[in-house]
Formats: sequence, C-alpha cells, structure tokens
Amino acid sequence: MSELRLGFPGNEKKVEVPASDGPAPWDLGTQLDVVGGDHPRLEAPLKVSGRARYSYDIRFPNLIYARLLGSPHAHAKVRKLDLSKAKAYPGVLYAEDLTRGGTVRYAGQAVAGLAAISEEVLADALSLIEVDYEVLPHVVSVEAALAKGAPTVKGRGGNAGRARVRGRKKRVEAAHKAADVVVDATYRTQVQTHSCLETHGCVAKWSGDQLTVWASTQGTFSVRRSIARALRIPGKNVRVITEHMGGGFGSKFGADVWDVFCCKAAKATKRPCRLMLDRAEEHLAGNRPDSIQRCKFSAKKDGTLLGAEVRSLGTGGVGGGAGVFNPGIYSFQATYSEHRDVATHASRARAFRAPRHPQGVFALEGMLDELAEKIGIDPLALRLKNDPHPVRQAQWKRGAKEIGWSRRKASGSGTGPLKRGFGLAGARWKHNGRPGSVVLVRISRDGTVEVRNGAQDIGSGARTLMATLVAEELGLQPSQIEVHLGDTRDPVGPASGGSTTSPSIAPPTREAAYEAKKALLAQAARALGVPADEAKGWGLRAGKLTGAKKALPFAKVCALLQTETVEASGRGEGSDFRLPRFAREVAGCQFAEVEVDVELGTVRVLKVVAVQDCGTVVNALTARSQINGAVIQGVSYALFEERLLDPGSGRQLNPGLLGYKILGSLDLPEIVSIPMSVANGITSTGVSSLGEPPAIPTAGAIANAVANAIGARVRSLPITPDKVLAALAAGEEEK
Repeated sequence: MSELRLGFPGNEKKVEVPASDGPAPWDLGTQLDVVGGDHPRLEAPLKVSGRARYSYDIRFPNLIYARLLGSPHAHAKVRKLDLSKAKAYPGVLYAEDLTRGGTVRYAGQAVAGLAAISEEVLADALSLIEVDYEVLPHVVSVEAALAKGAPTVKGRGGNAGRARVRGRKKRVEAAHKAADVVVDATYRTQVQTHSCLETHGCVAKWSGDQLTVWASTQGTFSVRRSIARALRIPGKNVRVITEHMGGGFGSKFGADVWDVFCCKAAKATKRPCRLMLDRAEEHLAGNRPDSIQRCKFSAKKDGTLLGAEVRSLGTGGVGGGAGVFNPGIYSFQATYSEHRDVATHASRARAFRAPRHPQGVFALEGMLDELAEKIGIDPLALRLKNDPHPVRQAQWKRGAKEIGWSRRKASGSGTGPLKRGFGLAGARWKHNGRPGSVVLVRISRDGTVEVRNGAQDIGSGARTLMATLVAEELGLQPSQIEVHLGDTRDPVGPASGGSTTSPSIAPPTREAAYEAKKALLAQAARALGVPADEAKGWGLRAGKLTGAKKALPFAKVCALLQTETVEASGRGEGSDFRLPRFAREVAGCQFAEVEVDVELGTVRVLKVVAVQDCGTVVNALTARSQINGAVIQGVSYALFEERLLDPGSGRQLNPGLLGYKILGSLDLPEIVSIPMSVANGITSTGVSSLGEPPAIPTAGAIANAVANAIGARVRSLPITPDKVLAALAAGEEEK
C-alpha cells in the first residue's frame, strides 16, 4: 500500500491505495516540472497562419457537391415527390428521395437530396424538385402543444411525455410548512442553437470498397460506426479523419442524414463528394431545449435551506432531452422535482455544453437570491452556509475577493440611470473520465517522440494536453512532442462529450509514456553495459538522464537504442478510474458585475470571475482558454441568443447570424479565469472535467447581478431591454 495526499492547500486528506507496477498517482506531494505550466497550443502556428485544414477546407480534383431539400412546412404528409426534372438538369449526377415515412414534422426536415458538379447547378436543380404536400396543423411552443385539441407531434398519445420524478412530495411539503420564508416563482429559459463556426457536414471519398470521410465531428469513432451501420458495410472499411474542427458543443457526434447521403452520392458517382450545411440549415442541426420551471423554495430566518420543489416543462422539438438540473448543488432538507418533455413541430434538440445545467442553475440561483432578499441575508453568506462541497467553499471566498464583493450594495439602491450590481452562481459536474481509450507513444533513435490516438481535438487543446503529459514523463517540453489525433486508423479514443476527453485520455497517455520510458532506459542501460539493478534508479528530467554516472542528453540516450524505435501502448482500463477521490464532483463558481441603463433597459456585463476545479491542471494556459470560452458562451446565452419560430408557419424567423444574435467583441466583459488545481485522486493523473462546468453558472450570476442593480428580477432568458424595463415597471407598481 502507498499513501496519497489529496485535496488542496488548506484542505487535505490522506488515503491509502494499493501499490501498482504503473506510474505512481500524482498527489499534493508530487513535484511536477511541466504539468501545470503555461504551454502554447501545438497547433497554434497552423491556425493563425491558416494552414490548419478543417473538413470545410477539404477539396479534391473532380469534386462534386451535395445539398438537401428541406420541407417548407412544419407538419405535412408528402403525397408525391418528383425528382425527374432535377435529375434531367445538366450537371446533376445523383438524386434520392429521403421522405421515408412520408410525413415531415418540422420546417426544414430533409425530403430529398441532390449531388451535382457545382453549387450553382445544385441551387438551380433543387428548385426543380416537385413536392406535393398535404399541410397539417402544427405546434411550435410548449403552451400550444399542451392546449386542448392540439395536434399530436409523434402521432400517438398527447404531446406531454411521462413525468420524471425525483424526491418525495410529502417531505418537501412538510419542509415548506416549517419554514419562515417561502418563495414561489416561475423561471423560463429559451431555445439556444449551437451556432458552430464550422457548420455540420463532411467530404466523402471512396477507393474501391474503402471509404474515407473528412467529418466535422466530436466523435471520429462514433461517426465510423454510424456510417458503417447506415451503409451496411464493415466498420474496418470506413476511415474517419478530423484534423481540426470548428466547434460542436454537443451537436456533432454520429453521422447525420446529410453525411450518409454524401457518402452514397460519392459511391454512386465514383467521385469525391462534399456536403456542408449552410448557416440557415445549421440552425436546424440541434439546440439547447427551453424550459419553464415553477419553483417553490423555503428557508428559515437563519438561512437554513429547507425545501426545494420544482415542476418543469420543456421542448426538445421532435426529440427529447429537455430536463433541467434543479434543484441541486446546495443542501436542502427535502427536495422534489417533476419534469415532462413536451413534443413540438421543431427540429430535434441535441446535447449542448453542460446539458440541463445552465437552464436549471439559472432558476436555482435566482431562487436562492430571492430567499436571501426575503430573509435579509447576504447571498454569498447563504451559499457558504448551505454548500457542502469543500472545494467550492474555498472558491466562493476566492471569487468574492477577486470581484470585490464587498462593494455590493442593497438591491436597487444605486443612483442615476446607470446602476451597477453584483451576482454569483455555482456549478457542479461529474468526474467523467471513462475507460476504453488506447494511446501509443513511440520514441525513435533520432530523439523524435510521437503520440498517437484516433480521437479528435475539438479545439480544447487535447494535443497540447497529451504532449504535456508525455513531456512530464520523459523530462522534455511539450513543443518537443509530436501528437497525431483525429484519424480512426490510430488507436481508439473517446468522443468529446460530457467533458470526457481529457480525463479519459490522460491516464493511458501517461501510462504509455511511462512504459516507453522504461523500454528506452532498459535499452540504454544494455548499450552502456550497466546492470539492470543499477539502472532501476534512472530517470529522465530537464532533457537529461538522471540517476546515472553521466547525465546524458535525451537525444544521446535515444541514440543508444538497438532498435529503430521503442513504443508502448497505454490502455484505459476500468481499474485505472477507481482510485479514491477527494470529492464526488467537480466544483466551480462565478461572480458577475453588470451595469444596467434603467432608461434604455440595456445590460452590460463588466466583469466575470470564474473559479473552476478541474482536478489536476495540466496546462494552465489552455485551461484558462476553456473557461474563457465557456463564459463567453454563457454571457451570450444570458443576454442575446434565442431561436424564434413563427407560430403560423413553424419556420425559424432568425435563421442566420444577423437575426440570431450572439455575443460580439464589443459585448465582451473582462474575464478573470482561475483554474483551481485539486489533487482529487480518481486516476494516476487526477485530470477531471473542464469543458462544460464553467458554462453552467454564467447566466445565473448575470441575472442575479441585474436584479441587484435594479431591485427587480427578470426571470426569463435572454435578459433583453424590454424585459428589464417591464421588471422595473412591475416593481414600481408593487411599491
């Protein structure tokens, strides 16, 4: 057995773990030379110079182009679809009827596909497709879908799904009865589309029975599986490549109808085919569902939280997944939640950075601030009293100091038209590392070090993370490591969802480097005639051999190899993810300072402080970048983004980035990102989830800051000027 020191300075606990033949787990006592520093992204020169190749950039001689025709109706039966004129149009090479069941259930749903020699030919030919629709009644909002006599979306039963219930209703009712203060309020969040910079799609090319797909995806291996299944060919016949990709946020995993059509068109024509969605089509390729959360929270006068009761509804369009994470984070004596998904004639929801959490935490944190106002207690003090997470307890204090929480005034007490306010909100996420990944590390006689895995780097810096872990084991710098990602011919890797990539791939990466180092040192010892027992104390550090009589540079150690290369594979076994842990979840919190113009209703976010635990911080630079990006997306969600569907036609009214407003450079606040390294155990590296947690609390913190500034609460997102002015007017009426 060996002892580990887990936690963070000021809060440490010791645990015992079985001894292992592999690398010793890192803990608070481990001295790390490279891990934890600021390391530029390996791919940065490619990206800033424009040499990085995205799927959108792939071009071949003889390339053809494909597009899909979408239904103009939100609900209709396809009585007849005639492709004859389109097929006869010069330059059209392939056409397919995609209506399948004959009924479309949202505006934009694909009914046919064409492939042609140019995009101009495609545009003309698509207009020649004749479709006879029987238009049917539709609903595009939760309220309309639940109204009496509403048309059913899925053709059976009603539009409200089965209730998902957690907790005991009687217990929470008893808690409310014992309370000094009860708050009853309804919060709403909007549908948010992913707005990926690089739209969905792929380029497909066949060579005999072998298919290569350049896909914009978060899951190279999941795309390979789904394409093989759709085309009914062996998975070994499909190769998926994702050199770089321009955003996914949860919307890009398996192959979609457009990817499969592109592969079919390439097969039929024996020419490479490209199908990338346009911006309007991209808005239909997934979204964060909306929510209506009816909340009833109760507490004692001393700030003890008693009951939290939440009844929520939401629509994922023709799909599901519209739940909310509410209640949670804090210690209530009793909780009860009841959620129903509501089907509507709208495109299907998909996972979106921290699914369910930003919606739920917006309402949860708003309710806590409303309780704090009624009790007359500082919102920070209320959270410190009721937050059980040891890491977040420290984060609240650090974030409060950084934002200047002591400057916060009583809600609505500022003078003049520009009023400032402060708000805060918390975040939690699971430790989402998973077994199954394999990483190869190869050291060559010339000193080259290669790392290989078939997973994709979706922009979070996976290449640099892996290089940093290998560099730590080999005593090098990350810039000396070559990392190859995004090709399913390399060892299997995880899909990038649920913030699983780094925690899943880190343990096998370190193990592979550790085993490759052992093989290198063993050969070097033999070449130098050093007995194996004497060489046991050898290591690699700061670019040199350590523990030997002579500190040879790394390159000279490699030159001693009797073989051209040594290599080792690290495999993420289930046992690698079962070490004791310091805390059950990743913790985070954010503070926001805003300025509200009470005459115009405009909200300007001045500053956001984000303190986020991610286990071991491998690369502080990319960790801060991850947090920055999450905060930017959170501010955009809080103030701007909203999909608008026309109730009459079911079509999106703002399907482009002119009408669908997202945060721009002039809207950016000052962001102070503080990655907090915690020795949490779990694996030999202690790396945990980071991509999603910091996207959770931003909207809640901003909403609380707005309420503090104006003395009135906006309970729906986005927080637009009309809502701010309406809240102010309602507050005046109450007075």
